[in-house]
Amino acid sequence: MAEGKVATYIPGLAKANPDWFGICLVTANGTAYEVGDSRQPFTIQSISKPFVYGLALEDQGRQHVLSKVGTEPTGDAFNSISLEPGTGRPRNPMINAGAIATTSLIAGKTGPARLRRLLEMFGRYAGRDLALDDEIYQSENETGHRNRAIGHMLRNFDILTTDPIPSVDLYFQQCSVSVTAYDLGVMAATLANGGTNPITGKQAIRGEYVESVLSVMGSCGMYDYAGEWMYTIGMPAKSGVAGGIIAVLPGQLGIAVYSPPLDARGNSVRGIRVCDALSRHCDLHLLNRPSPGESAIRLKFTGAELNSNRIRTPEESQALHHDGGQIQVYQLQGNLHFASTEAVVHDVIANVDQIRHLILDFKKVLTLNESACRLFYEVLNKLSRLDRVVLFTHAEHLPLLRRYMKVKLGERYTELFRSLQENDLALEWCENRVIEAALPSRRDARSATPAQYELFENFTPAEIDVISSLLQRRTYQQSETIINAGDEANELFFLARGGVSVFVSVDSVSRKRLATFTGGMVFGEMAVIDRAPRSAMIVADTEVTCDVMSLGDFDRLGSTHPGIKIKLLENLSLCLCRRLRTVNRKLAVFD
Repeated sequence: MAEGKVATYIPGLAKANPDWFGICLVTANGTAYEVGDSRQPFTIQSISKPFVYGLALEDQGRQHVLSKVGTEPTGDAFNSISLEPGTGRPRNPMINAGAIATTSLIAGKTGPARLRRLLEMFGRYAGRDLALDDEIYQSENETGHRNRAIGHMLRNFDILTTDPIPSVDLYFQQCSVSVTAYDLGVMAATLANGGTNPITGKQAIRGEYVESVLSVMGSCGMYDYAGEWMYTIGMPAKSGVAGGIIAVLPGQLGIAVYSPPLDARGNSVRGIRVCDALSRHCDLHLLNRPSPGESAIRLKFTGAELNSNRIRTPEESQALHHDGGQIQVYQLQGNLHFASTEAVVHDVIANVDQIRHLILDFKKVLTLNESACRLFYEVLNKLSRLDRVVLFTHAEHLPLLRRYMKVKLGERYTELFRSLQENDLALEWCENRVIEAALPSRRDARSATPAQYELFENFTPAEIDVISSLLQRRTYQQSETIINAGDEANELFFLARGGVSVFVSVDSVSRKRLATFTGGMVFGEMAVIDRAPRSAMIVADTEVTCDVMSLGDFDRLGSTHPGIKIKLLENLSLCLCRRLRTVNRKLAVFD
């Protein structure tokens, strides 16, 4: 494509290679996609305007900023002198007059201090330190007579209340900051992510001002092409005469394109083409969003339909089957904003009478914004007033949720914001409370006598005496490994006291819990059936006491007490059947 011309009115810009062409797309969860010259440095120019506008809003507040700069589109070129009659207020912060007025509002006692604040702000957006291109700055300074004239005109109307030259000079400096398409992609994604850099996790701008920045980008960011841009491409955007363009799809992604040849309006020709193609092919138009209502709920189930990996006694399992509906689990997905989260909240409130424990699983959530946080806060507040419990799982990748809750809950944060890494742990926590309420007089599930072992059900005292003579008592300390994966299988374990968990390795450094056993239960029982090496690791959760039977003694029962061996095998079959039914229920829920 040979259309367009490199900007020459600033001599330093004329040195750009017209063949440079880079594209970078960064999602709101920090994934970056790059092609071409995405790491080629160039100057930010007018793309700096919305970011500086955001800093001015933070420094001075909306009311004061609006008294100095309007928000109405002009339909004029970027360097037009477009002021309101009588007041002299620039029409918007995206034209040069409005940008100079905006820059004058940046706090700082000296010019270097204000520049330092600007560079720090740009750095938070980009995720790295940015610096001036001195050659471009000098070139802007030498040729910026029109901008100086605009500065004096603003002083005439008291939009600038001091000498305009320092503010104009700072404006030249902000336009001369060196960036790459990758930097701008991250900066755009930061706006898409509610003001938090999705890669560093640092807040670049307070979330309450992001909407104001994106609003003026949407209505004024592309100057006299802004209306057509929003009609066809449909994302808040900003261009710069060095050849850069950024576009922001709130809650989803930021796009940056660098290509120096400009059209007659001063916008990158290739940049417009790329954004247009992405918008059409990826359905990115802001006003053409599919309804997200029900899709935010990936899966919903109760504690009666699906249990944790803790192996329960028949009595406990019956209690969960009867009362487990009090535990409601919502697995959420996608980008959570007001519309998608409202559908979740509506469903929760509609079922609030059935809920005693609510688990919100964020594992499949890509992003969430402040409006979503606010709705989850309201749910948490409402359910806590009703003496219900809310648990949040897999929320570690959403720091905004934790920060928002900490601010809103204050001293009650630790009490009310219960966050766990795994659904299984959350389910087990809720199940324990349901069981405690349903079976207040049940025996201590952490300890058992031989007569209470699940494999000795329906045994006579004499038969238990025979079996007990074959058991060897062992004690293990908390966190001690009882069985290692790959060990020879030659023993059967009866848990007399404490709890143990079964783990399999996920990779070289992490493992996943498959099950947890408590007093009275048997583990290592698969060795009785197939005699294969151990397939998992079993670790003591607490100090543990076990009664251990060797497989040799088990085999000899066939000769000495065949009736006892048959009873053991029958009870073992029933035990395995119960566990298989549990697995089938899980499969049915996820299907």
